[in-house]
Amino acid sequence: MSAPSGSTIALSIAPQAFQIRPFNGAVGAEIIGLDLALPVNDEDFARIHRAHLEHHVVVFRDQRITPEQQIAFSRRFGVLQIHVLKQFLLADHPQILIVSNVIENGQSIGLGDAGKFWHSDLSYKELPSLGSMLHAQELPAEGGDTLFADMHHAWDTLPQALRHAVEGRSAAHSYTARYSETKFEGNWRPTLTPEQLAQVNEVVHPVVRTHPENGRKALFVSEGFTTRIIGLPDDESRELLAQLYAHSVRPENIYRHQWQPHDLVFWDNRSLIHLAAGCPRHLRRTLYRTTIQGDAPY
Repeated sequence: MSAPSGSTIALSIAPQAFQIRPFNGAVGAEIIGLDLALPVNDEDFARIHRAHLEHHVVVFRDQRITPEQQIAFSRRFGVLQIHVLKQFLLADHPQILIVSNVIENGQSIGLGDAGKFWHSDLSYKELPSLGSMLHAQELPAEGGDTLFADMHHAWDTLPQALRHAVEGRSAAHSYTARYSETKFEGNWRPTLTPEQLAQVNEVVHPVVRTHPENGRKALFVSEGFTTRIIGLPDDESRELLAQLYAHSVRPENIYRHQWQPHDLVFWDNRSLIHLAAGCPRHLRRTLYRTTIQGDAPY
């Protein structure tokens, strides 16, 4: 039967049958049986959102999606942020940062040493990232793992003396803190233009932040972007930060992700810091990253 003239038919989106399987540690879960190339209804999306808050990093297995579909799904969580290194943004899709060690015609096609130090994405912005999604395009035969450290657990287990030393304090974050330092073989970092430098001015955030959705406290410093603790002499600041970094990445805090083809990994930058373990230079590795804007830390 045809619809009456001028009427609107509300099309419901069918639910998908998928499983959420927590990993053995305190952090991480994999999502099996969900196809992000298909529409995700509100009930399924709410379930994904809860899993992300509970497990801090969720791995969507075997996602054969386009850049447009990754962007559309990422936008369900908020406004997308554009990375300052515009030379490494995907053509016609500036919401996607290419993370890659591949060199073509003598030029890097992406940011080859992304994540070389522990960090929370875009902590150097006034509005740091809520979360990031990284979609595997081409993976090496060995290496290329990504490590995640639980900063809620780091805070919960922080020795009392350190807890007292950081409560109520703030720290400076800068994109250029360790920008030019090499860690992996070779150095893919281009020189920042004055325009790019103007986009990454130093910002100040609390050392301990409260997650705006789950209410839990977390350490919010990292070796990659944090430069100093405000109000302390330089030597005291360096020593205190070194102790916080060492405590944050204790083995019991860490989930190590070993990539599988077409994984889409979505992590919470308010709860975690992460690190790229690197891979042999001759093995190709390319991933697409979208980054979702969060709130001002408090």
